[in-house]
Amino acid sequence: MSFRSYITSLLSLLLVTAAVSAQAAEYELVYRATVSPDREVARVEIRLQGEKLPRRLVLHLNPERHLKLHSDAGLTLDGDRAIWKPKAPQASLHYEFVISEQKASGSYDSLLTADWAILRSDKLIPPITVSVAKGLNARAQLQFELPSGWSSAAPYANTSESKHHYEIVDPGRLLPRPKGWLILGNITSRQDIIAGVDVRVAAPAGQGERLQDTLAFLAWTLPDVKDVFPGFPDRLLVVTAGKPMWRGGLSGTRSLFMHADRPLISGNRTSSMIHELVHVATGINGGKDADWIVEGLAEYYAANILWRSGALSDLRYQQTLDWKENWARKADTLFVKRSSGPVTARAALFMHRLHLALQDPTDGAAGLDDVARELARDRGRVSLAQLKQIVHALAGAEVDVDALIADLE
Repeated sequence: MSFRSYITSLLSLLLVTAAVSAQAAEYELVYRATVSPDREVARVEIRLQGEKLPRRLVLHLNPERHLKLHSDAGLTLDGDRAIWKPKAPQASLHYEFVISEQKASGSYDSLLTADWAILRSDKLIPPITVSVAKGLNARAQLQFELPSGWSSAAPYANTSESKHHYEIVDPGRLLPRPKGWLILGNITSRQDIIAGVDVRVAAPAGQGERLQDTLAFLAWTLPDVKDVFPGFPDRLLVVTAGKPMWRGGLSGTRSLFMHADRPLISGNRTSSMIHELVHVATGINGGKDADWIVEGLAEYYAANILWRSGALSDLRYQQTLDWKENWARKADTLFVKRSSGPVTARAALFMHRLHLALQDPTDGAAGLDDVARELARDRGRVSLAQLKQIVHALAGAEVDVDALIADLE
């Protein structure tokens, strides 16, 4: 064997060994929830199995909803934190989760009834920070134990083992954790592939009269949302229900909830559904006094997508902008902790004016879509400083963000 052949063989052997080692540096992580209408709580188990396990996990609890924590070993409770040091090859932690959560208005944003349950998996499984050896990865599943005849819908793909077992995808996280809306029980749903997105719309049985309407609306508008945000998730679960659920819309990871009484297009020619779709698409949140950026983008596209898809004429779209301008006058400033109502209208109006301001110096080559894509690139926290940097990169000093904000005063 020549020296070159020897080196080639040695390198091949090292690569194979490295691949085997990488494959071995993996452990199984199972989140198992047992849900029954006979109990107000879900019984939850977090089970780890493998030759190597994380050194430490810290669960950040809601003390009103995460109850009766216990483990076979290595668990310490410290206020709202549970510190767990699992031991290989297998360890498990158990607790109870209070499913129903009632708002001050009397409605629910999470509810267990005799026939179904609607909740968020990122509430069921609290935020978890983890200390783990470099290169040690988890293969994670979310599993449900449900009464006979109950179904489940989650914004993840089913495993081959069971229709109630889901593969957890959580890119960039050391510890994959389930996120997004869930619906369990006696449910009805409609499903289709829209613009490459696996879309499922689900409701409790007897409340699914508008599922096909909703799916058709998404078929009309989601392609335009995806044109703006090419990184839109490859799965989308839309959960809908009537009373006593909260009468609004709320996005989650790869999912959203929309009350059954909310119109797909409101009387002011905006769409709460598109508003929440934009939140799903961007995955961003506001830093200090920057919530208006997040909500302003969503509200701008709530009408703009209707217009660009042909659902609104130029005249009707202009009337919507005029309505937003009138409503925005009731807000004194954009810089509030939580943007809603007139503040959000004012923020949407800013986004419209920013789009026009970008079009001019770039001869139409740049617009708000470019800003929105950049803000959504990392799906994290955004700020006014970041917005200004993006605008400067697109149009230089010819577009003054501070001046556009001041013009709204």
